[in-house]
Amino acid sequence: MAAKKKTLYLYEALELRSEYDARIKTLKDCLPESKQNRDRLSFTRDDGMRRPSPDFDVASARKDLRKIEIKRRKLNSSIQRANFNHFINFNGDSINLSEALEMRKALNEQIGEFHNQVITSSYQKVIYKEGRDIVEENEISYADAVKNLEQARLAFRELNRKLRLASFETLVDFQDE
Repeated sequence: MAAKKKTLYLYEALELRSEYDARIKTLKDCLPESKQNRDRLSFTRDDGMRRPSPDFDVASARKDLRKIEIKRRKLNSSIQRANFNHFINFNGDSINLSEALEMRKALNEQIGEFHNQVITSSYQKVIYKEGRDIVEENEISYADAVKNLEQARLAFRELNRKLRLASFETLVDFQDE
């Protein structure tokens, strides 16, 4: 059977990669070396021997595993190529999807930092000393912290929507064997 070039949308390619990951995990978990590692961690008193079921062929499972791992690597390379070649506009700049994904990751981390700033700035530290209260001012005001958090969340939402839309527009060339 001749190999045929199948064009997928990026969202389809991402779904297929997840499916390959699940298939790889299932096959790996069925292999005896994986089973032995799991059995070492369990505290069962079953000292019985285990052998493959009559309809399970370990060699065939290993062969299937290697095939799927190769397909997954090829698919992942195609996804990465598409991410580098497709551009979106964000904040007035044209950036490729790969940069946009990195930017989304950074924005997500920023949101976590701003969240912590909001929590920290919601209370001031008061030290009672020599009959009076000494108030330590926050590094950033509560209002500014909330504003920064909200701006980061809105930017994240906008970028995420553009990435999602791009996944329905971007084509990925994938050679399925």
